[in-house]
Amino acid sequence: MKYSSPEAGGVNPLVISNILLAVLAVAFGSVMVWALINYNDQKVNVDSKIDHAVTDAKKVQIDEDEKKFLEREKAPYDQFVGPEDLGRITFNYPKTWSAYLGKATSAGELEVYLHPGVVPFVSVGQQYAVEVKVIRRSYELTLKSYEPLVKKGDLKSTPVVLNGFSGVRLDGKFSKEIEGSMVVFKVRDKTLTVATDAATFRPDYDNIILKSLDFNP
Repeated sequence: MKYSSPEAGGVNPLVISNILLAVLAVAFGSVMVWALINYNDQKVNVDSKIDHAVTDAKKVQIDEDEKKFLEREKAPYDQFVGPEDLGRITFNYPKTWSAYLGKATSAGELEVYLHPGVVPFVSVGQQYAVEVKVIRRSYELTLKSYEPLVKKGDLKSTPVVLNGFSGVRLDGKFSKEIEGSMVVFKVRDKTLTVATDAATFRPDYDNIILKSLDFNP
C-alpha cells in the first residue's frame, strides 16, 4: 500500500503567513514612503510660509522705520511769512519741503506753492502738496464758483473754525487731475485759499499747515 501524507494537496500555513507578511511589509513600506513624501512636501510649504512671513515682517518694520525717520526729518519746521499788505499770512511747513513764491503783487494777489523736495513747474492740473493763494475776488463769489461741484456731489462743503478764523472747507474732486481739500477764508475784500491737491499730503496739510495758519483778516 502507498503511503500518503495528510498534508499532501494542502497549502502550507507557513507559506501563507510568509506571503501575508510580505504583502503587509510592502503595504507598510508604501505607506511609510507616502508619509515621508507628504511630510517633506508639508515641511517645504511650512518653511516657505515661514520665510515669506519673516520677509513680510522685516519689510513692514523697514517701512515703519523709514516712515518714522521721514517724520523726524520734517522738524524743526520752517515758517512762511507773507507781505503785510496781503494780510501777513504765516504758517509752518516741513523743512524737507520747498516753498515757491509764484506771485506777490501790489494789486493784492499772492500765490505760494509748497512741495517735498523741489516744487514742480507751475501749471494747470499740476498737483502740489499745498497751495496758498490770496485772490482778488470776494469771499462770497469764490464760494459760489464751487457751488456746481458741491451740487454735483464732487465736493463736500463744511463750515469750519480754525485758529479762531471762520471759513468753509471743501473736500473732494476739484478737477480731473486734482482731488484734495481746500479751506476758504475772508481776508478784507479778498479771499484766502489754502489747499492740498492730493490725499497723500493731507496729514501734513491738516496737522502742520492749517494748525499753524495765522493772518490779519
